[in-house]
Amino acid sequence: MLKVGFICTHNSCRSQIAEALGKHLANNVFESYSAGTEIKKQINQDAVRLIKQGYGIDMEQTQKPKLISEIPPIDIVITMGCNVNCPYLPCKYREDWGLSDPTGQSDEEFRKIIQTIEQKILELKNRITEKSIKVLG
Repeated sequence: MLKVGFICTHNSCRSQIAEALGKHLANNVFESYSAGTEIKKQINQDAVRLIKQGYGIDMEQTQKPKLISEIPPIDIVITMGCNVNCPYLPCKYREDWGLSDPTGQSDEEFRKIIQTIEQKILELKNRITEKSIKVLG
């Protein structure tokens, strides 16, 4: 099964949301991981609260901030939109989702980012299923 890495510098918010939603919505198509080059002590608490409210997923029970060195080799790298500071990770396919960081913003802004991530996870799942992303020889 393909391994998808959601990568962002601090691995505390957007990439953690993507890992949780990837596991929830696409675990029959790809394995989801998140990581960063620096890590925070905990996952963003607004993200934890809103994912628990919206999806019944307790990210603190199943996930933690991780360094890139802590995840297995990845087939597809998705960067969250950290621009010039986006960490590099070897892969067969890469794309950037260009998401703004909702940290410190309203619940409404957080929900917009969560909905965008959900939509992009489902699109990625469909593109892999339809083989419009070529990652395996």
